[in-house]
Amino acid sequence: MCEVKTLSQRGSTVISQCIECKMLNIWHNNLLFNFTPQQFADFCSFVGSLEFEDRSHPFPDGQERAILKTPVEHLNFTFTKDEWEDMKAAMDEATYMQTVFALIR
Repeated sequence: MCEVKTLSQRGSTVISQCIECKMLNIWHNNLLFNFTPQQFADFCSFVGSLEFEDRSHPFPDGQERAILKTPVEHLNFTFTKDEWEDMKAAMDEATYMQTVFALIR
């Protein structure tokens, strides 16, 4: 297992980066996303351009959730408004912390 440093934590979203290989992880409840630094930057840019209201739908439990489609047609992720905002804020903070750590090196 990689030795990681936490870059951000908001709500149930934690973003960490491996000290050696530089892979980034977004941990959110039972989801785990893994990215190279460039893939993470691209994902942040993509998600940052999306609005919750444009992607949300009422679910059977009565909550509105945003649907984040994946390249796999039958695999999608859903987020409540708070989870969506936490993830976006955590990604912004993690991007900022990457810049800070790069300046320190």
